[in-house]
Amino acid sequence: MAKTYDKDLTQGSLFKGIFFYGFPLFLSNLLQVLFNISDVAVVGRFAGSMPLGSVGSTTQILFLFTGVLMGLGGGVNVIVAFYIGAKSKKKLDDAVHSSFIVSMIVGLMLMIAGFGFARPVLTLIKTKPELLDDAVTYFQIYMLGMPGCALFNYGNAVLSAAGDTKRPLYYLTVAGIINIILNLFFVIVCKMSCTGVALASTFSQYVSAVMVMIPLFKGIGDVKFRVSALHLNREKTIQILKIGIPAGMQNAIFAIANTFIQVGVNSFDAVMVAGTAADSNLDNIVYAAMNGFYVACATFIGQNHGAGNKKRIIGSMVISNFYAFMTGTILSITMFIFSHQCLGLFTNDPAVIEDGLIRLKIMCFSYPIASFMDNTIAANRGLGKTFVPSIIVFIGSCIFRIIWVYTIFAYFQTIPSLFLLYIFSWLITAAAEMVYFVKIYRKI
Repeated sequence: MAKTYDKDLTQGSLFKGIFFYGFPLFLSNLLQVLFNISDVAVVGRFAGSMPLGSVGSTTQILFLFTGVLMGLGGGVNVIVAFYIGAKSKKKLDDAVHSSFIVSMIVGLMLMIAGFGFARPVLTLIKTKPELLDDAVTYFQIYMLGMPGCALFNYGNAVLSAAGDTKRPLYYLTVAGIINIILNLFFVIVCKMSCTGVALASTFSQYVSAVMVMIPLFKGIGDVKFRVSALHLNREKTIQILKIGIPAGMQNAIFAIANTFIQVGVNSFDAVMVAGTAADSNLDNIVYAAMNGFYVACATFIGQNHGAGNKKRIIGSMVISNFYAFMTGTILSITMFIFSHQCLGLFTNDPAVIEDGLIRLKIMCFSYPIASFMDNTIAANRGLGKTFVPSIIVFIGSCIFRIIWVYTIFAYFQTIPSLFLLYIFSWLITAAAEMVYFVKIYRKI
């Protein structure tokens, strides 16, 4: 008998179900980030601090673009999970095929926009002149992988909605190994620096995209992808965009807000820029690991909302938040204890490491707090609500951060005064998102 990967998330223990669903996502996300930051690690250790600064200067802008695709994938996940829970095969089929077309269109649009506006955007955020040319090259080549990134996020969203979180992990492992091998080959052997790691990342994106589509063509439960069935169902397209676009905008808002922080970082010398760039990659490790349980939260709530299981909705939110908080706490403690070793992954320059330590020690106290905000956002998304949560994010995490940069940071002009804003913005946003969730939950 062939092994089945689909799961009914409307029954069974939530503690066990969310853990065994979220843990493969935890590993998948962790691997994806680790493989992606191998770009930074390879150029930092084998090409020097200047290429490290160039690649690091693109981090927030890259997240602005990839965050849109992640948000769109979240919309696809919720809609597909809802119709799986509701046992509506026709609507499920419409959602699966409409979301493919939407994802590919958005991926192509992002590729064109990112490639064309790389230099103006990186100049706008005050990238150091000595870092700009390599930063533009890296960014433009990376943008060529956006359709592949869109395809993987689509496939991963559909498989996860059906309860399959293991196979995307396998595919990322393969693609990641390829990425690392190519990184080392291009940088060490071919001396291609930023160009090499960008090419490696782009190629690995398409590898993971092709692999994630294979099980969808074969079928998983009631989900089966067929080229002949591709069409844009108006109702489903609107549903996907109503959830996916605001969710993507939430990620974009975070990226925009962090871009203002990057402007503050760029006011220091190139060594400090490189140090904060190295440490910011550790951020991505923690966020990605916790995100596995946010996806679990949205998917469990989506299926149970579709099935009308109200009690499991609140349970899914609380338990997934517990796992996310513990993940953030454990990783924070580990990074604090092994701070020098962690930063040493990205650079062998003692001055860069010392500057990176300033930021790292602040952020280690901040990560667990983020779970309360991000998990509640995921819970709201699982209920199909993204517009109001996006407004809350815009005010609490964007407007607040911009005000902080131009007041508190402008007055003190220190790295601690810049990065302490994370704690306060996350607390404010989390409180508002929780109030909104309670309000929506009571109306179900």
